[in-house]
Amino acid sequence: MTLRLVKAEEKYKEAITDYLKEWEESGEKITPYAVSKGDVHDFPAYCEAIELKEPQNGLVPDSTFFCLEEESGEIVGAINIRHYLNDYLRMYGGHIGDGVRPSRRREGIATEMIALALEECRKLGIERVLMTCDKDNIGSARSIQKNGGVLENEVDDEGEILQRYWIDLSKKG
Repeated sequence: MTLRLVKAEEKYKEAITDYLKEWEESGEKITPYAVSKGDVHDFPAYCEAIELKEPQNGLVPDSTFFCLEEESGEIVGAINIRHYLNDYLRMYGGHIGDGVRPSRRREGIATEMIALALEECRKLGIERVLMTCDKDNIGSARSIQKNGGVLENEVDDEGEILQRYWIDLSKKG
């Protein structure tokens, strides 16, 4: 399985639409949230909606990527990278939000997708990356740990316990 991160482009419209449809049919909350902004049926507007170029309304600039499995042409996941942290992201959100489509979990996709996202973070000049996950999401925690994540602490986020992991990119590659 060969994975790579791609931007939302017309050539991936059908695969992205299929990815989002699976999430919707699963009844789960889509992660990362960024890919649920906008209406995929108006694809040019959707592509604009899923990325924030300038800070606004308390939000920081971000970049959204879809994870393409090259062999099948299927979008198997998505990544949203916040270019820097505000107070809220520093406590609860982190630099990277990620999600694997429900039918493709437990295949190692999240681990590889995070590794690819860390390369994008390096390009942005981010040396310490914060990632968070729900304490009960053991798979997510393992994917973060496999990419060098070190647990700093746990915080309460409206009744849910979040784990906060730091990944030091200055020591790698």
